[in-house]
Amino acid sequence: MTSDSNNIALVVGASGIIGSNLAQELLRGGWITYGLARNPGTDVAGLRPVAADLLDPAGLAAALAEVQPTHVFITSWLRQDTEAENIRVNAGMVRNLLAALSPKGTVQHVALVTGLKHYLGPFDAYAKSGTLPLTPLREEQPRLALDNFYYAQEDEVYAAAARDGFTWSIHRPHTVIGKAVGNQMNMGTTLAVYATICKETGRKFQFPGSEAQWNGLSDVTDARVLAKQLVWAATTDAARNEAFNIVNGDVFRWSWLWPRLAAWFGVEAAGFDGAVRPLEAELANDADLWRAIAERHGLAEPDLNRLTSPWHTDLDLGRPLEVMTDMTKSRKRGFLLYQSTEDSFFDLFEQLRADRLIP
Repeated sequence: MTSDSNNIALVVGASGIIGSNLAQELLRGGWITYGLARNPGTDVAGLRPVAADLLDPAGLAAALAEVQPTHVFITSWLRQDTEAENIRVNAGMVRNLLAALSPKGTVQHVALVTGLKHYLGPFDAYAKSGTLPLTPLREEQPRLALDNFYYAQEDEVYAAAARDGFTWSIHRPHTVIGKAVGNQMNMGTTLAVYATICKETGRKFQFPGSEAQWNGLSDVTDARVLAKQLVWAATTDAARNEAFNIVNGDVFRWSWLWPRLAAWFGVEAAGFDGAVRPLEAELANDADLWRAIAERHGLAEPDLNRLTSPWHTDLDLGRPLEVMTDMTKSRKRGFLLYQSTEDSFFDLFEQLRADRLIP
């Protein structure tokens, strides 16, 4: 990526897995980069923090008064109890953001990160019989006849683009692997913490999901790969006004990967044994145990709930079908990056250890 100080990025959700990796990628490329979050951190050197609540239009406009972005990257969402509330809240956040930026007239491109629920359905109908798509998942597959906050977010981007004249891109990762604390969807760190607890207690590292996931083909998305695709799409004419899947480029079976993850931590792996064994139940009573582990090893985060999102890991690993993602569309347009999934996990584990998040 070439340096271009004329590019001014606004990363929405800059404290999350996707946003923090994207901010680092942009800063390495010489972009002036603002990071918007309710409580923006200071972990990324050079990132200009913007503290704002996307549900507060007046406060949002005030926070962005001096920010004139050329490129906007939306990587943030808020989980609600129902899909109707997910739609109201998350579409509202996108609408409020783009309305606040509209009078400036500086925005050239908006990128929105959603995910595979575009194809698999919303949380309350996720990968259920009657809605299961053909795999590998391809961008041209039609929307499901279900309410889905991803669709509502997309529609807000399309409406604002028609109003303000910017280009757009939609990015649909599979499970994102990368570091973040306090994130709502964080399989990599969840599994690292689970393996650490297994090692401390002598438990087996039990696969929590379905037979279809254990034996079927799957893929994931390294946050660093997603960051590079976001920048590529924002700066490549052939990628504009398109939706793209984004995964590492390899495929694997959990029956192959699970023992390798266990070996990294030195614990005993246990595979699918005929029953789904949700990780949410497995970790439900481990908050005090983790606090004790954190104290004994001098770890930086003693709150188990800040590190793990077992509900989301269960959602992904409990699906009744194998899920893999086709990358032909962006490959044909020039995005050719490849990342080993095994290395994605191992790199993350090394980073978590270096940052004293696991012992």
